[in-house]
Amino acid sequence: MGVEPQQLRVLELRLLEAAAPRANFVSAEAPLASLRIHKDETEIAAMRKAVAVAQAALLATLPVIQVGMTERQLAAELSLQLLRHGSNPELPFSPIVASGPNSANPHAFPTDRSLSPGDILILDWGASVGGYFSDLTRTFSLGEPDTELVRAGQVVAQANTAARALAAPGVTAEQVDHAARSAIERAGFGEYFIHRTGHGLGLEGHEEPYIRAGNPLPLAPGMTFTIEPGIYLPGRGGVRIEDDIVITPNGNECLSDLPRDLIL
Repeated sequence: MGVEPQQLRVLELRLLEAAAPRANFVSAEAPLASLRIHKDETEIAAMRKAVAVAQAALLATLPVIQVGMTERQLAAELSLQLLRHGSNPELPFSPIVASGPNSANPHAFPTDRSLSPGDILILDWGASVGGYFSDLTRTFSLGEPDTELVRAGQVVAQANTAARALAAPGVTAEQVDHAARSAIERAGFGEYFIHRTGHGLGLEGHEEPYIRAGNPLPLAPGMTFTIEPGIYLPGRGGVRIEDDIVITPNGNECLSDLPRDLIL
């Protein structure tokens, strides 16, 4: 009997073993991943809706952002707007709100830090529709930011564009990663891009295909994943721009269309 090792708790496994003592429980992770990596049109339609819900929720949140509110308060407002605009209650993940020096941590979580003038602000959020997820990131500035972070924002936007332009059937996952990474390295920020370019998206927030160096997997129609290059300057701030795309027979479709420049 095949099981999903990342989903099945030990409690349920022990109950199954007791109920079926002659069964051999093995990992079905690989065959299930090979089935789930190619989405059909119904699944893609749900992801389009999840992206639309996420984008609408952000646009409804932006007017309430102000100096003095905390990261945690902003995350709560964005979560509320996701639900109001049609997301399933079980979000793909809790929204990431990272301001000022906290934005230099790509895996930050909301704190009680208050937003301050000149802060860089990273918002990473997603919606769930019909069990399928979206995952987006945009970067903002509360006033005039550090000039190097402005330049970093321009470079990250170029890296995002380069990766999206290359993604197509037959192109490998590592080639897409290289397109984004090369743009950042040429600008002199290579050491500050400290994570992979993207990850698969669907019923889970992270699944195949992983857009990273060393992954020779050729992309194929129906594969859905993020493109999310970033630059993170320790102690100062960071910039990340994340879109969701699906591979089509002739290239790719970007499901998200919010502005990608550093938003002042």
